[in-house]
Amino acid sequence: MTHHLQRGLRSRHITFMALGMAIGAGLFLGSAGAIKLAGPSVLFAYLIGGVMIFIILRALGEMAVQNPVAGSFSTYAHKYLGPFAGYLTGWNYWLLMVGVGMAESTAVGIYMKPWFPDLPQWIWVFGSVLMIGSLNLLAVKVYGEMEFWFTLIKVVTVVLMILGGATMIWLGWGNGGQPIGLGNLWQHGGWFPNGITGMVMALPVVVFAFGGIETIGMAASEAAEPQRTIPRAVNSVLWRILIFYVGALFVIMALYPWNQLGTQGSPFVVTFSKLGIQQAAGIINFVVITAALSGFNSTTFSGSRMLYSLSTKHQAPAVLSKLSNNGVPIFGVLVTLACLIFGVVLNYLVPERIFAMMMSILAFNTVWTWSMVLIAHFRFRQLHRDTVSAFPLRAWPLSSVICLAFLAFVIFMLGYGPDTRVALYVGAAWVLLLSVAYQVFGIRRRMEAPL
Repeated sequence: MTHHLQRGLRSRHITFMALGMAIGAGLFLGSAGAIKLAGPSVLFAYLIGGVMIFIILRALGEMAVQNPVAGSFSTYAHKYLGPFAGYLTGWNYWLLMVGVGMAESTAVGIYMKPWFPDLPQWIWVFGSVLMIGSLNLLAVKVYGEMEFWFTLIKVVTVVLMILGGATMIWLGWGNGGQPIGLGNLWQHGGWFPNGITGMVMALPVVVFAFGGIETIGMAASEAAEPQRTIPRAVNSVLWRILIFYVGALFVIMALYPWNQLGTQGSPFVVTFSKLGIQQAAGIINFVVITAALSGFNSTTFSGSRMLYSLSTKHQAPAVLSKLSNNGVPIFGVLVTLACLIFGVVLNYLVPERIFAMMMSILAFNTVWTWSMVLIAHFRFRQLHRDTVSAFPLRAWPLSSVICLAFLAFVIFMLGYGPDTRVALYVGAAWVLLLSVAYQVFGIRRRMEAPL
């Protein structure tokens, strides 16, 4: 076995890993929840959310360029805020990855139903666990290459939808030669049909659509030339996500009245059908399955690397730090997959409820991770105030303060909504459990490994 993670990920791998997590199945179903709350003003919500996520990415990228280590934000929290903060952040993130992995593998089972209605959902979930698990046991370069192609399928589909929709809007293709125009954006209650409140209510939904973007930091320890690849990936992700989210939703809401979206199926299917692609439903179903597999692939990667990092700091069993000859934390992958098998059991017992259940209770873990990035970065900048950063977060500390206030608002909105309040209860219970384990199992007293 080797003793070091392998630097086999290149810039295109890292960029597409982050895109793969952020551009998920929700976009292909029309982001219906956010549109229902905000109407056309959801575009502004995505712009605001995109800027906030970019601030978080730049803060993480600045630390990753100087110190591209395994564990990323957990290691930075450990180093700049103390071992307990790093411990909580690492285990919170691992739980987040397991939960999202369960949701994404469940999505595979759901989207296979139209093709194989007689087979139970759990079989496809189990098959996806075996497939993704096998990929993650291979060299990291193989994982990166698969994630690149998974994500490329989604990206090409969104770009084709945007281009095809644009021809309908301005040239009338697929609409009898009559240009549709942009009137649908304001002719059904204006830009803010539900007021500013509607846009504000949509912000938490929008923010969690970007969940997983922090994978860039997790990949830094296995990136080739991280001082060059990490800045390039961070800077490119923002505008690409804004194109794919804001661009796609702009076209969709120009083509169809926002208050009718979802009544005729996925806007992607309807758009491609109007352009004469009769197999549109099957194509989009295939793309959504690859979107789910892409997210599942990234969560397994990130979860196993977090366990490896926690183990190297004596905050998880030592066996999790062992690497295969390919430089893969093999036991970290296997433990993560073993926990994902629980998702197979849930798909057998409650197949109708598991997807929404997992996504709703993990919101707290996402906000915790992003908050720790900003707080650790704040301490990082204080300690390195005399050092010229190679990739600085602009307008610091104002940008960090604004972003932390935004995340605090998201937490408030989670507590305000009765359907999302459970996330705070589960999150608080998980932190309490971890805190007790930190004392009971003597993690606090162990010698911390040098970072």
